[in-house]
Amino acid sequence: MLGAQQTDKNLCIRDERFGNVPVRIYEPKHPYAEPRRCMIYIHGGVAMIGTIRAYATVCRRLALRSGTMVVNIGFRLGPEHAYPAQLEDCLSAVEHFLKEARNYGVDPNRIILAGDSSGATLVSLVSQNLLSRKDIPKIQAQLLIYPFLQSVDVTLPSYQQNCFAPILFKERAIKLALRFMTEEMVDFKGVMKNAHVPDDMSVKYRKWISADHIPDEFKKRGYVPKVPAPFSEKLYKVTGLSFQPTFCPLLAEDDIVRQLPETFLLTCEYDVLRDDGLLYKKRLEDNGVPVTWLHLKKGFHGILLENDWMFFKFQEAEHAMKHIVDFIQRF
Repeated sequence: MLGAQQTDKNLCIRDERFGNVPVRIYEPKHPYAEPRRCMIYIHGGVAMIGTIRAYATVCRRLALRSGTMVVNIGFRLGPEHAYPAQLEDCLSAVEHFLKEARNYGVDPNRIILAGDSSGATLVSLVSQNLLSRKDIPKIQAQLLIYPFLQSVDVTLPSYQQNCFAPILFKERAIKLALRFMTEEMVDFKGVMKNAHVPDDMSVKYRKWISADHIPDEFKKRGYVPKVPAPFSEKLYKVTGLSFQPTFCPLLAEDDIVRQLPETFLLTCEYDVLRDDGLLYKKRLEDNGVPVTWLHLKKGFHGILLENDWMFFKFQEAEHAMKHIVDFIQRF
């Protein structure tokens, strides 16, 4: 045990370790006649600044409103711990729970993976990694809240329209990503213009990652096709993770994508990552994966977490929570 059991009149909250990975478990106290469902939650924060504690209110709300056990994973953070430490921790914790679910009163066939922002990235990567496993139960669904899914093209319409949209400014997002990938001082302005992408990579991934695949309705606020800055070999080397499907889920091949579980996908209009979600939605649907899509027309990146920190409430966040809970309760 990592700490004493915490107090909540409707929840049993406790800290444990799944192997070497700390987790916090939120279990509704109401009685149940059969093994319950569980959501394993991977928090956001660019895999560098999020914590179990920061997401306590989000997890409490999800557990209470859906009547679901929630397990929040406390994976190692970058840049102190280089990638793929984050993915390894999440995989380890998820595998552990899938094997031990019945000991927690959970039906192993009623387990959902969920996450927001970089946590949603890790959810999709964990889902990909578990597809070939025959020794553990299958994940029933993945729930992705404004996910980061690629960094091959950071001049997509949403990156232009929401360059200064809070809370994730384009410049800030790219600086944080570079800090995560490398401790070197690099030309972030070059990355903002796709100077890190070789021509052959740009051509290779255009079939999946291109403004051409973004519906016209999402270009109405303004979009101008950009000519990439001259290619930089140095930027390509320091951003090497950008071209790995083990880091960017949108780069996975179709034979992987078509095996993914049913997906709930939330996007926000005022979010630089909006188009990552739109492109992933298209890929999933093109490969026959059922998708429940919710787009918040007045939403912004981080709205669910901000809603828990502010004294006032965002109506869009409450709307999103209702749809998320409805999706969870289907399983």
